[in-house]
Amino acid sequence: MDNDLQPVVAAFDLDGTLTEGGSVFPWLKSIAGRGRTWRAAVSLALPLAIGALRSSRWADHAKERLFVKLLAGIDEQVVMAQSRTFAREHLEHEGRALQLARLDWHRQQGHDIVIVSASPQLYVDVITEDLQANGGLGTRLAIDPRGRLTGGYLGKNCRGTEKLRRLDEWIAQRHYPAPPVVFAYGNSRGDRRMLSGATHPFNVSKLGVFGSLRRFPRLKTADR
Repeated sequence: MDNDLQPVVAAFDLDGTLTEGGSVFPWLKSIAGRGRTWRAAVSLALPLAIGALRSSRWADHAKERLFVKLLAGIDEQVVMAQSRTFAREHLEHEGRALQLARLDWHRQQGHDIVIVSASPQLYVDVITEDLQANGGLGTRLAIDPRGRLTGGYLGKNCRGTEKLRRLDEWIAQRHYPAPPVVFAYGNSRGDRRMLSGATHPFNVSKLGVFGSLRRFPRLKTADR
């Protein structure tokens, strides 16, 4: 990027923004198996429901409990290999054309692109690579000394305030010559903090004026 020009960063959420719906539950099924995943989800139905309704730390804790049930003790390398296959199939079948075209437009302009998602870093990295983004920030998972997942987070779930903190940290590490113009794209209340901190925030939720991001402008094909 030309240092004489003001740098530009385009930050994209993943689930519901670049792709349709959520990816975490399908990913868990690809790792732990359909039946085991459903049984674990049923056993945690109440905390998962409370997390969905109340969001914030309730959602973070419920998601981590599900991860512990399904991922604890699995070799990291095995999960990485399965995650690579899952991520590429998910992006191919669930990609949202308008948002992917927007990401491509940013790339053509020479802007720096970063994917910021609550989804596990294990497959956010794969999607980052496939979309030729400059960075990917996801929920990092803890690994024990034997190289096996514990199921717990390494740090915090990358949503809400943590999503904005991680993005700010990534921008700081780029050592731009001037504060960048930031475009941000999201679809849920977990993206509100990131959008609020952006120069140009966009709501790409299908709920539009009825959703939690209704105060943010909608992305249209004519927006440039």
